[in-house]
Amino acid sequence: MTAQMGSEPATGTRRGGRRGRHGGGDRDGAAPRLEQPAFRRLRNPYPPMRMVSDDEVEAIHNASLTVLEEIGIDFLLPEARDRLKAAGASLDGERVRMERGFIEHHLATVPGSFTLHARDTNKNVGIGGDEVVVCQVASTPNVSDLAGGRRVGNHEDYRRLIKLGHQLNAIHIFGGYPTEPIDLHASIRHLEALRDIVLLSDKGFHAYSLGRERIEDAIEIARIARGVDRATLEREPSVFSVINSSSPLRFDLPMLQGVIALAEAGQPSVITPFTLAGAMAPVTLAGALVEQNAEALAGIAFSQVVKAGAPVVYGGFTSNVDMKSGAPAFGTPEYMKAAIAGGQLARRYGIPYRSSNANAANTVDAQSAWESVFSLWGAIMGGVNILKHGCGWLEGGLCCSYEKMVIDADLLGMVGEFLTPLVVDDASLALDAIRDVGPGGHFFGTAHTQDRYKTAFFAPMVSDWRNFEAWQEVGSPDAYSRAAGLVERLLAEYEPPAIDPAIRDELDTFVAKRIEEGGAPTDF
Repeated sequence: MTAQMGSEPATGTRRGGRRGRHGGGDRDGAAPRLEQPAFRRLRNPYPPMRMVSDDEVEAIHNASLTVLEEIGIDFLLPEARDRLKAAGASLDGERVRMERGFIEHHLATVPGSFTLHARDTNKNVGIGGDEVVVCQVASTPNVSDLAGGRRVGNHEDYRRLIKLGHQLNAIHIFGGYPTEPIDLHASIRHLEALRDIVLLSDKGFHAYSLGRERIEDAIEIARIARGVDRATLEREPSVFSVINSSSPLRFDLPMLQGVIALAEAGQPSVITPFTLAGAMAPVTLAGALVEQNAEALAGIAFSQVVKAGAPVVYGGFTSNVDMKSGAPAFGTPEYMKAAIAGGQLARRYGIPYRSSNANAANTVDAQSAWESVFSLWGAIMGGVNILKHGCGWLEGGLCCSYEKMVIDADLLGMVGEFLTPLVVDDASLALDAIRDVGPGGHFFGTAHTQDRYKTAFFAPMVSDWRNFEAWQEVGSPDAYSRAAGLVERLLAEYEPPAIDPAIRDELDTFVAKRIEEGGAPTDF
């Protein structure tokens, strides 16, 4: 890791003051805009934590290779099995076994890092090294806010959440649909939803690997949105997908079709086993990590069989379940341990690492906060490169909360400030200020303080630091209600990013054509 790298601004100032509680400046007499830390490429300057020793990493690695050699993994797509057989793997029906040399050969071609390109080049991000890329929450079937309560995902909320994700500078890329727009037919949902993303925002985005057609449509939408030709797109990754194995030890048809389409086009796959200890994986964390690693290595190797050098990410999502109910648990000590150990395994192979900011709380409360903090710190200390579900996740992924999205953005802003290296120089040592104040004084009015007070400390949007009496006078708002007000301000201030009319026309023509053709199949 780079010793001195911190948070690198891309646009705007590093951080601003607050208007009242939130800061801002006048715009030609208009109400001041809500200020937040600027969009910036976030870097982690600290060495990642080690949960297990190097010898224990090798023990997990070797056990994973034994699984791949002796037990094998089911690949349900015949085309995938044919490609693997031609590359030297052995087949027994749907079961594929891979020797150690096979895995090592194909891991050697994986790039250690790559750039994910956005419609706005200022919002390109790097995947790998010491960079941390935050995704908005994704794939939730439900959505909630304080005013309207919990409801099934729909197109209107989907579009509002994309706008909110565009507004929040803590979010670098869209990691999928923040909530599923159920009222759009499944055959054309991806066309309408991805068009919304590239028109309502100019950040990078994700497409779902639900068969080859959806991925190919997404690749074409990314190409059109960026205004580049196909050859340029294949050199410059511009859309990614998460590939979940069907744990234990299985890859299904639509996911494998997605890997093939992505790799052939030079776009990244994030291979992520869904290994919950005690349910889809052994109850011991070491055993769950063995299974996670075996499945991840099999998927990564397959991507390289399709196209050597295709960008790919090692995904970790191992947690535990509540053994009384079987429900997934997140933000637990076990989740943190698995996230940190997963990072060690990814670095063992020199591959970028994905983890998540997850919780299992059913509402925006203290549980949702502490579980998110634990998940987030497990990921950060584990050396995460892609942080999935960074803002807005509730109910173990069953619900997206508007207010939780803003609260998580604040939390990630604090993390970003923590990752900014401490400055120690003649000015910051403040000896002249200490000399001027002397014993028994205070620093509020000194020139040293007055010159720096607007940028001296991180200024969160949601936190309220009034004393108890002043807090009571304004109605005793809690973090949930304060976040609700911020959601409305951010959405009221939303302005769509500019787009070339010719690009928009080409995009609309493509989407209309694909809708007329029927979109993508809904049965696999």
